[in-house]
Formats: sequence, structure tokens, C-alpha cells
Amino acid sequence: MGKIVKTYEVPVDERKVRVNIVDGDDLVKLYKVKSPPISAATQSILESVKEDMLKETKIGAQEVFDARAIERLKKEFTEKSDKIISKKLPALSPAVKKTLVSHLISDMIGLGDLEIPLADPELEEIVVNTASEPSWVYHKKFGWLKTNIIIPSEKQVQNYASIIARRVGRQITTLEPLLDAHLVTGDRANATLFPVSTKGNTITIRKFRRKPWTITDFIANETLTTEIAAFMWLVIQYELNMIIAGGTSSGKAFLLNTLMPFIQPNHRIISIEDTRELQLPDFLHWVPLTSRLPNPEGKGEVSMLDLMVNSLRMRPDRIVVGEIRRGPQAEVLFEAMHTGHSVYATLHADTAEQVVRRMTNPPINIPSVMLEALHLIVVQYRDRRKGIRKTYQVAELLPAGEIEEKRKAKISILYRLKPSGVISAHNPCVRVFDILRMHTGMTDNEIISDMKEKMKVLSYMVKNSINDVNEVGRTIAQYYSDKDSLMKKIKGK
Repeated sequence: MGKIVKTYEVPVDERKVRVNIVDGDDLVKLYKVKSPPISAATQSILESVKEDMLKETKIGAQEVFDARAIERLKKEFTEKSDKIISKKLPALSPAVKKTLVSHLISDMIGLGDLEIPLADPELEEIVVNTASEPSWVYHKKFGWLKTNIIIPSEKQVQNYASIIARRVGRQITTLEPLLDAHLVTGDRANATLFPVSTKGNTITIRKFRRKPWTITDFIANETLTTEIAAFMWLVIQYELNMIIAGGTSSGKAFLLNTLMPFIQPNHRIISIEDTRELQLPDFLHWVPLTSRLPNPEGKGEVSMLDLMVNSLRMRPDRIVVGEIRRGPQAEVLFEAMHTGHSVYATLHADTAEQVVRRMTNPPINIPSVMLEALHLIVVQYRDRRKGIRKTYQVAELLPAGEIEEKRKAKISILYRLKPSGVISAHNPCVRVFDILRMHTGMTDNEIISDMKEKMKVLSYMVKNSINDVNEVGRTIAQYYSDKDSLMKKIKGK
């Protein structure tokens, strides 16, 4: 066995599983799960317990689709399996009994041994490439690691994929061998079946943080600065339009989520996503919509475009779109901007200039004149070597020139990430300040004073570790409803 570089425990239902990160003989580090071995005789008894449990318990549609119902079902299964195991194996110690109960719950309601990495907060991705090879995980600190978790058969991999599919009302078969879905925990799952994936059946699970990121988390870990956060708060408060861009896993969706509490509590928010990722404060006036793929007969599809068109009939104050991918989506989005709706969305692009190029060229290809409705572009960046995410650029779109050949959107970088890792001001703000002066009557000094006031609120939340999404939302809501009292509290009066 190689050198252990890190060891920690992962709580999985009623048991704690030890995980060792090991420098192995292979070219990559190993993610080793240490669980007590279960004898063949005990495994046989567990199978009979499982049969008894299935006879006694009926699982309805609510339990399949509702995360809270799944938790209730887990509790019920835990109590029943504890009684049955106590009858069949009365000599077991409480600790061993807990371990066996946890194994049963993982097998009956979850994804077997995959529940261990799923419960590990240090992991971002869990991958099964085939039953004939160990599974892999992506660790926040160590990157890709090979595990000692092997799914016993291709049939079992397909069974886990089918469990995921059923929970979102879909199926995965040889006729429909691709699945893109989400678990009840909110994690995103993808699955493919042989022979589409030639080595065997696959499952890929992208894990999402159980506790949503907040703007105070982003400031505290230096993803962005208090000044940039206050500037984006200003932009959102006064209903300007924004696109958040970046590469894969750069934190686009996370940043979008952290900015939503800046919306006033009395504004109606409609969010549109392929997979539900946004987690907003529970008191906001928010209606989340998610798209739906067609059934095996090709019927019942509800696309992002369908939802975007429909959202305009729901009297929204703010429209939040998970990701822009195609021209028709972008056209509806920009029509919404031009008709007075506040719109926020994400886009795959590495720079502000690339956002403009992607938007004005195929396959999105919207006219440059429509792009003028967009006010701000924020670009996220992921440093893969250091494993950190940062705000790379904050840019405003300047109005196009009057002459036809000059009618192209111009980018002005307001803040940028320097090679030293510091995010600093780059150009003075022109267009956003112009709009704020026009619509609010504030002078430049008053706008800057407003930003500084917001910076005090943000610094107060960071200093006092206010980083729960509801607590952050309520502090910002108090800023809108009773600013004087909040500022007095911040000043310590």
C-alpha cells in the first residue's frame, strides 16, 4: 500500500466510512473506501431482510419524485430494517447493526456503494466507465482519483441508471441509451448504455453543494471583491441586464445563484433551466421552471424556448435563464430585454469579447442591434492548476456608433483579473452610470456613495459569517425595507 496523503470520514446515513487518499503504484492517486467486510452468510440474511422490507413497504410516485419524501422513506426503512435485523441477528453490536442498516438503505433506495462518494463533500464528480473497471472521482484538492469501488456487473450499472431515470419520470433502454437527468439531491447525472459507450455502461454524476454558495462566501474566498459585488448589486437593483460567462466548471451558475438575493423581495422572478440548479431565498417571489425531454414516443417535450416564450405571459419582473445555447432562445431573451424585462443568463465563453462574438455569429447569430439591450458581462475563470475560481472580467457594452460600418457593440472592461491574482479596476464606468443617472436622477457621487453603502453591508455579512442563503437574503431585504435600521446596526449604534 502506498503513502496515505489524506484521511477523513464520510457520514453515509447511519454509518461513518473512512476514506484514504493514497499515493498508489499507478500514475494517479487512489481514493480508497474502508468499509467493514460483510460475510457471505450475513449478506444472505441482508437479502432476506430486503425481501421482507419490500413486501411491507409500498413506494408511490411522491416518494420517487420528492426529496423530502425520500428522506421520510429512508427514516421508515431504517426503523423497519433495524427491527428485522435485531430479530434475525440478535447478537449484533449496535455499531455493526447501524452499518448493516446503512448498507440496506444504500442498496434499496440509493445507488449502492456510490452513495459513499455521493456523500463526500470533497468531491465534485463521480464516474463509472464500465463494470469491469474501478470507478473514478474528481476531488476538489487532488483532481481525478481512481477508487476501489467496482460495480459488480453491467446489469447493475444499468439498474442504477434506471433508478436515476425513473426519479425524473424517464427511462433509459437500448432504444433510448442516453440519459441526462438529476438526482433528488439536485446533483446532475448522465448515463449511457452499451454499445453507444463501447466499453460498457457509464454513469457520470456532477455533485452540487448541499449548502448553496452565497455572495459572502465568494467575497470571503476571494472569488471576487466587495467592490465588484456591490457594483453587481447596483446593476441588479436597478434592473439592468447581465450575462455571466465562463468555461466549463468556472462557477457561472454558482455566481448567478449568489446574485439573485439582490433582487427586491416584491419582484416576481421566473427562472428557466434544463436541470434545476438555482436555490434562492425561500421568501422571494420565485417560480422555477425546468424543461422536459420527449417520451420514447417523441411526445411531451417542453423545451427551454417553450418555457421562455411562456414566461413572458407570467408577468415576470425578472427572468433568469440557466444557459443560452441556440439562436431562438437568444432572440426571445433579447426581445424580453427590449420589452422592459430584467434578464440574467449564463453562456459558455472565455472572455467578454468572445461573448459578443458568440452571440452575433452562428449558431446563436442575433443582430448586433439587439445586443445593445445587454448592459453587463461578467466572466468567470477557473485556474485548474491551483483549483480556484475567480471573476476574470466585468465589462459593459457601450452603444454602437451611428455609421453603419461602426454599428458593432464595443466592450469596455471595468474590472479584470491580473496575472498576480488580484482583481482590480481597469476602465471607468460609462454606460451603466449614464443609465443610472437617467433613470434614478442620482449624480455620479451619489452612485458611488450608494456603492460604498452596499460595500459596508457586504463587509458586515462577511465579518459576521452571514453565509446562509436565507440569512443573506433577509439582510438584503432589510436594506430595501428599513435601510436606516440596518446601517445603524452595522455601525454598532
